[in-house]
Amino acid sequence: MRVSPVERAWNYAILIVFALIALAPVVTILQRALAPETPADAEAGGPLHWENFARAWEQGRFSEYMGNSLQVAVVVVVLATLFSIMAGYAFGAFEFRGSRALFYVFLLGIMVPTEAIVVPLFFDLRAVGLTNTIWAIALPQVAQSVAFGTFWMRSYFRGANRSIIEAARLDGAGHSRVLWQVLVPVARPAVVTLVLLTFMWTWNEFLIPLVMSPNAQLRTAPLGLALFQGQYVQGTTLLAAGAVLVALPMVILYLFLQRHFIQGMLEGAVKD
Repeated sequence: MRVSPVERAWNYAILIVFALIALAPVVTILQRALAPETPADAEAGGPLHWENFARAWEQGRFSEYMGNSLQVAVVVVVLATLFSIMAGYAFGAFEFRGSRALFYVFLLGIMVPTEAIVVPLFFDLRAVGLTNTIWAIALPQVAQSVAFGTFWMRSYFRGANRSIIEAARLDGAGHSRVLWQVLVPVARPAVVTLVLLTFMWTWNEFLIPLVMSPNAQLRTAPLGLALFQGQYVQGTTLLAAGAVLVALPMVILYLFLQRHFIQGMLEGAVKD
């Protein structure tokens, strides 16, 4: 289909407008984070005050909070990705009795909001002595991520080339070898997309860490930023610098994996 120059110009104009709308909050936060915190800083330093990040890092104790977030994110991403691949392979490559009903049970994890399950989860985990631990924060998020990950990987495995699987079977490959040595290497864009989405949701989770650590022994980065906001409610410069620091790991991971992430989204891992 040929696109006229006028239509192409309108398309670019609309895209530029939406890009500016999306980037405006980011630019505003960065501009505020690099602004002088005090009049003395404005007189002593240049136009960009990078020392604000060091002050926010030290005063907000972000090294401790981001270390906790990183531990939780690693546990959730590793376990959720592993279980999602295996469950997605079982539901996508096989038809067994009750598979459809069991798959709908998995989908309940996507449909039920965190607010509806967090209180009973807290009492259950407290009964087994897991509150105020990394596992109390990570395990509920593993379960929620597996629900979406199973749906995501099942769609991919249902659309996988059956001739590849049959050829591997003829060579004597078992289910484990077909999954990990044949299908998973080809599914790298879908797996990377799942990893990135799971890391982002885990890193930004606020409610579960707040409830599962009532003694505030395990504050994650979003909780630390909320506490920092309470301390510096009048000083938006350090607050903006803290927000940039909390968002930085997510941005770095996306920049490293963006090629596979975009490929996974464009290939349409979700086909049904």
